[in-house]
Amino acid sequence: MQAACDRRSNAARRTDRQETSSGDKMRAHLTQLCLVGLVSALGACGASAQVTTWQVDGETREGIVYAPPAARADESLPLILAFHGFGDNMQNFQGTNVHGAWPDAVVVYFQGLERRRGLLGWQVEGDGVDRDLKLVDVALASLRQTYNIDDDRIYATGFSNGGMFTYLLWAERPGVFAAFAPVAGRLRESARPTHPRPLFHVAGERDGVVSFSDQQASIEAAGAVNGVGDTTAPCGNGCTIYGPKTPAPVMAWIHPGGHSYPRETSDRIVAFFRDHPRTHP
Repeated sequence: MQAACDRRSNAARRTDRQETSSGDKMRAHLTQLCLVGLVSALGACGASAQVTTWQVDGETREGIVYAPPAARADESLPLILAFHGFGDNMQNFQGTNVHGAWPDAVVVYFQGLERRRGLLGWQVEGDGVDRDLKLVDVALASLRQTYNIDDDRIYATGFSNGGMFTYLLWAERPGVFAAFAPVAGRLRESARPTHPRPLFHVAGERDGVVSFSDQQASIEAAGAVNGVGDTTAPCGNGCTIYGPKTPAPVMAWIHPGGHSYPRETSDRIVAFFRDHPRTHP
């Protein structure tokens, strides 16, 4: 993989300001997705959707849970946890239609809590309180009681701030997940994974919110953790797999756009997840 650490910009010091200004951009982009595809998304393959709540440290947390309509009692189900961007919400983010891309999976679109100025978001580093890491722990325990979850097919994905939380989950909960798919996110300095896991990162070359160079550095860091070596393989226009024959490859799809969630993103994420159940030594 091409070295990226020497191309890091000052974006790390600008992230809080950029995230705040990006809230409206993300809402506008995902609202457009919803307007185009939400009607079909809500009814995809008859999947049922319900708002579910969990109590975490005295706080009521929420998520929209999509589940297959008629799973057999003995059929174990994949699980995808999805996290919206800063300033967005779960109702809007369900318009990405991850559940429509994998109708046989349980998909949860979580709702963040207020971070700043009334805008919702996620922690991106361990802070001792770990309100969102605890949410995942509590929700997983609950979902396992409700559904027959396949422990070898649990995945996490998120956009922007949600993508950064996805990276944090890799660093803090590596034993839970089979693979990760951050979109337009990056690793924080204190959130460094140590356990190899398959990763699919989606980045825009003209991203003005989360620096493209910082995203490249995150891809580079992921390759180092996963030990992908120098072997690569193409996976479509702008898409490269690093370490295609290794147990934990890194797939990077670099599109020409900005801080966005391209329409085919969910299909690509699901295809990657399908190919990467958790493996056991």
